[in-house]
Amino acid sequence: MKKVLILLFVLISLLTFADDPVVIASKIDTEGALIGNMIVLVLGENGIPVEDRTEFGTTSVIRSAIINGEIDLYPEYTGNGGFFFEGIDPEIWKNAQKGYEMVKKLDYEANKIVWLTPANANNTWALAIREDFAEKGEIFSLSDFAAYINNGGYVKLAGSEEFITRPDSLPAFQKTYGFELKANQLITFSGGNTAQTERAAALGIDGVNAAMAYGTDGALAALGLIVLEDDLEVQPVYEPTPIIREEVLNQYPEIANLLQPVFESLSLEDLQALNSKIAIEGQNAKKVAETYLKENGFIE
Repeated sequence: MKKVLILLFVLISLLTFADDPVVIASKIDTEGALIGNMIVLVLGENGIPVEDRTEFGTTSVIRSAIINGEIDLYPEYTGNGGFFFEGIDPEIWKNAQKGYEMVKKLDYEANKIVWLTPANANNTWALAIREDFAEKGEIFSLSDFAAYINNGGYVKLAGSEEFITRPDSLPAFQKTYGFELKANQLITFSGGNTAQTERAAALGIDGVNAAMAYGTDGALAALGLIVLEDDLEVQPVYEPTPIIREEVLNQYPEIANLLQPVFESLSLEDLQALNSKIAIEGQNAKKVAETYLKENGFIE
């Protein structure tokens, strides 16, 4: 009788574990909401129980959450490997394939986190300014931008707290190009939504004329902004990639094959267009994700 009870307990535990939902999160920005919802919809469509925690937090917050098992799966960017792991040749992160292979190896060894198939799109950190400002001052690259600042030109930049403080973002631009923005030249937003920073630059809110941007932003052209060329190649390649705790992937191994064709389908142009629908047209991120997945045959 005792053996029967033990066996029954084990079976109940296994069945309960099998029903554990995959906790899916994303960062607090337009693209995070878009891709996070794609993951939620694809997995849900294929019978995998999910818990939607998209727009969860900043990079540091969401990174801590997956390492601690608070969340299971979210879209991350390959170039952030240089932020997560110290002592790696920074040139590696500027090569898409080498950067992906390196962060995949390091994150698995350190945290048993698996990097799945990335999208072929570079959502790198960037600085954007108004097109008329660029033309008037002949400012088209970050070298031009630095020269303008160092010659006494007026700049006020809007960016996220993460962009302004992370060593590999604005501080890296300032160090490499040799300029410095003081505290009164910065407007800081708590989240990483570039729709806010770019709108501030486009409309000149509080004197802002420059903004943090991402390579896949859809709002740039619509707002009359241009991305300054990173002519000294400061920034790594940031390809969006779903990452998942190994324990959860072992429980639902089909996740890798379900997400691979979705991410392979996402080009730079696709993400710019989809992000624009959310940031400029005001469409709901989940609805935009759903429409894309249906039109491309990933869900019914």
